[in-house]
Amino acid sequence: MARKEHVSETPATSLLKANKVDFTEHPYEYLEHGGAQHSAQVLGFDPFTVIKTLVMEDEKGKPLLVLMHGNRKVSTKNLARQIGAKSVEPCRPEVANRHSGYLVGGTSPFGTRRAMPVYIEETILALPRIAINGGRRGYLVGLDPQVCVRLLAAKPVNCALAE
Repeated sequence: MARKEHVSETPATSLLKANKVDFTEHPYEYLEHGGAQHSAQVLGFDPFTVIKTLVMEDEKGKPLLVLMHGNRKVSTKNLARQIGAKSVEPCRPEVANRHSGYLVGGTSPFGTRRAMPVYIEETILALPRIAINGGRRGYLVGLDPQVCVRLLAAKPVNCALAE
């Protein structure tokens, strides 16, 4: 039986395939600084179900990933309190690229260069399916959000702010 050709092999899709994760592929025209809102609009998805992968760091410069709804912001204050850090802030793009091995705008939580703790907004886990970056700009994969817990040991947090 012929397999559907992948849009592109990335460390993220390799990891998903190696773990026999059922996922769908959603390429789109990437827009610089368009973010999850842009990809949701172009693909016809609800931005609440398009999940952004944010590379952040604590006060010691220790990197971490936060998975957040495409139309929500992270309350870094709430996040820091819940993970026992003094403070959390987004990494500068070049630092984020170094930690994840991906370019900002194409960061996937799967197949990162460095193993980092992953935190997931708890309301994401209630969704039946999410679209999340597949490891390059202009490329989302659709999957069950429980995969994030199973493969990444993502810990639920409550730190969403309305956009």
